[in-house]
Amino acid sequence: MACATKSLSPATLEAFGAELDALRARTVAKIGSEDARYIRRVVKVQRYFEVAGRVLLFASIFPPAWLLGTLLLGLAKILDNMEIGHNVMHGQYDWMRDPHLNGKTYEWDIAGTGDNWRKTHNFKHHTYTNVRGMDDDIGYGLLRLFPEQRWRPFYLAQPLVAIIFALAFEWGVAIQDLELGKYFAGRKSKAQMRAEWQPVARKMRRQIVKDYVIFPLLAGPFFLPVLAGNFVANIIRNLWTYTVIFCGHFTADVHLFPKSVVDNESRGHWYWRQILGSSNLRGGKLFHVMTGNLSHQIEHHLFPDIPAWRYEAIAREVREICGRYGIPYNTGRMSVQFSQVVWRILRHSLPSRPARLPSVTPLAA
Repeated sequence: MACATKSLSPATLEAFGAELDALRARTVAKIGSEDARYIRRVVKVQRYFEVAGRVLLFASIFPPAWLLGTLLLGLAKILDNMEIGHNVMHGQYDWMRDPHLNGKTYEWDIAGTGDNWRKTHNFKHHTYTNVRGMDDDIGYGLLRLFPEQRWRPFYLAQPLVAIIFALAFEWGVAIQDLELGKYFAGRKSKAQMRAEWQPVARKMRRQIVKDYVIFPLLAGPFFLPVLAGNFVANIIRNLWTYTVIFCGHFTADVHLFPKSVVDNESRGHWYWRQILGSSNLRGGKLFHVMTGNLSHQIEHHLFPDIPAWRYEAIAREVREICGRYGIPYNTGRMSVQFSQVVWRILRHSLPSRPARLPSVTPLAA
């Protein structure tokens, strides 16, 4: 059950939005060479990890080399997806005019295409965060995570489906924008599905050939250990990204919103919805880097185009502003937040009548 929220007058809500706008403006004014050095350093570390991991896998006749190589390759894939790819595609570094860090063209080491991610995530999810029927990330079309979702017998298998989805997370993300449910329901033609499937299939094929054909073949007699190392590295990345993303969106106190919430939505109202639809994770600097700073999911939803490494400093002021306006600020250790995610998965797999979605609004009567 989502926590109660304090009602705000239109004037108070406007003042709340103005404070966050001012915080954004102060932060944007600081963006410059320090941010460029940071992202280039992360890119360099990611490349070192990947090269070292693949070299060690080529020497995987020695078990310690296989373990270390697999771990380094997994870490490289996490950095590529979380701190580099995800943040770059939000346009956080477009101001650098670096063609390798262009948010509109960046392509990452994952089965899903950058173009589809920019549509489903950057536009749909960030614009309509947790708005039922508009945000496709609510359960990803597979899971019932809120009581307002209608229960179906399929959800009895939800605990198992959730595990499979976590292991194959990059593939689930890859097909998300295809909206297979519409196709099977006859609301999408074969021609449309074929056109949408082609770029996805090309990206999937490229990933499969790279990780499971080219690099294993280059290893010669160590084909199988390298194949296994690449497979496990992808699993490591999938499990980590799944856990971080689910902890940022499906803890106990996040809110689900009706479509009416976006009608004539003001800037302050939009900020309010982003905060109530997100959760943070506590941790140290290395932890934040490995999450792509999505451990600061609240700040990311407020300011998705600000370089994510700045969220830690921003978070202190965001939390203080929320406290003054009586707006809940959801944060906790990963173990606590993920236990709440698991509870949602288990609890809402069981039969229940769909709860009525309240008309959530911050406005005082």
